[in-house]
Amino acid sequence: MARPVKTDSSARNPQRTRERILSAALKEFAANGFAGARVDMIARSAKINKRMLYHYFGGKEGLFKAVLRRKISERRALGENLSGDPAETLPFWFETACKDTNWVRMLEWEALQNNGQKVIDEKQRLAAVARGLGRIRQRQTRGLVSRELDPRHVMLTMRSLTMFPVAFPQLTRMIMGQSVFDSKFQKERAAFLKKFAAAFRPAHGHRIPIKFVK
Repeated sequence: MARPVKTDSSARNPQRTRERILSAALKEFAANGFAGARVDMIARSAKINKRMLYHYFGGKEGLFKAVLRRKISERRALGENLSGDPAETLPFWFETACKDTNWVRMLEWEALQNNGQKVIDEKQRLAAVARGLGRIRQRQTRGLVSRELDPRHVMLTMRSLTMFPVAFPQLTRMIMGQSVFDSKFQKERAAFLKKFAAAFRPAHGHRIPIKFVK
């Protein structure tokens, strides 16, 4: 007979309990994907009764949506503090990916299990993509990104440059001879991305001056 999961007094704090569940869920989804994730393992890791998980999130899909929305919200908040210059954003998002490998792995599982089809919470996520494309167009207007580049390709390329080494650590090791988690590699990669950012800028002599309103 399985022993009941012990809970502490923090389980009586709804906000703290939700945070513990979301944190445990992110790890479980990252390790096993949506299809392989087990609600009972999430509850055990969060040290709560499984019924409490259903009470807060309604089930596995509701919990998956909550994890997605929190991560998207976190990234939106981080992005608001950036200047929009690719020389800043590329190294920043690469370093963010290195620190948040569970998020990258979760997206990889989703890609494998959905086979390019519609994903959970797609409407809300497309809205987040639309906001990102809008920011790229603003950067083009300000002269930070070339107007000759399709904003969609710019976004896809930036995501690839910053997430690929984390998503495929074995290829990173074989190509670079270093682990993606090696601090030396991360510094070299960030420096490379800062230099490579010039590829996104307008051609020399075509930079649009930024007008400041007095």
